[in-house]
Amino acid sequence: MDLKLQGRKAVVTGGTKGIGRAIVRMLAAEGASVAFCARSQDAVSAEVAALTADGATAYGEAVDVSDGAALAGFVDKAAEALGGIDIVVANVSALAVGGDEASWRAGFETDMMGTVRLVDAAMPYLEKSDAASIVTISSVSGREIDFAAGPYGAFKAAIIHYTQGLSFRLAGQNIRANSVSPGNTYFDGGVWNQIETGNPGLYADSLALNPTGRMATPEEIANGVVFLASPAASFITGTNLVIDGALTRGVQF
Repeated sequence: MDLKLQGRKAVVTGGTKGIGRAIVRMLAAEGASVAFCARSQDAVSAEVAALTADGATAYGEAVDVSDGAALAGFVDKAAEALGGIDIVVANVSALAVGGDEASWRAGFETDMMGTVRLVDAAMPYLEKSDAASIVTISSVSGREIDFAAGPYGAFKAAIIHYTQGLSFRLAGQNIRANSVSPGNTYFDGGVWNQIETGNPGLYADSLALNPTGRMATPEEIANGVVFLASPAASFITGTNLVIDGALTRGVQF
């Protein structure tokens, strides 16, 4: 299938590891120009170098998405570097699972407001695109009560609601908005890799819940994200795509 991404311009937050890096690389492989941010300048620079060495157009910057002014500045510079914006993917999470007030604040500022501020900053550019698309990254923890109940699950649920509200409000402007809810996703250095070594009991219990007997790869999540972001999904908006290998039991209607 031709995703019709050649020449499109995409902005991704959290683009140097795991799901975010897989999304950036897949967008680039499909012919899109990509801009992305992460907290580590060294990681951003290394990823930009790898992408440009493969012939992609890439721009990167070290940004904390909980800093609204810095995030807005990054979006403007990304639009200038790429020549506009067609796609935004809000991918960053604070991974806040504690019940203390600091965890709730971190989840709100990073997960929730990092998403809202990205969309707001990109909106003037998306309004000029003929195939504008917003994809937000939620989680199965936004649908079910699991060990991440608390700020992480609550704000992931809120992101789904926010995104579906966007889809309704923006449909008349030909701007699509969808969310993706990954299940447990394993990669070196990621949360589940850390749990595997630091809390093997939780890791074994979580792995046993999935009837496939394994966790997702970042590339498997990115496949769904990039499809929804692309013009090939031109009539899909307001959808929450669950990619979890049948982990969750709730039925979506």
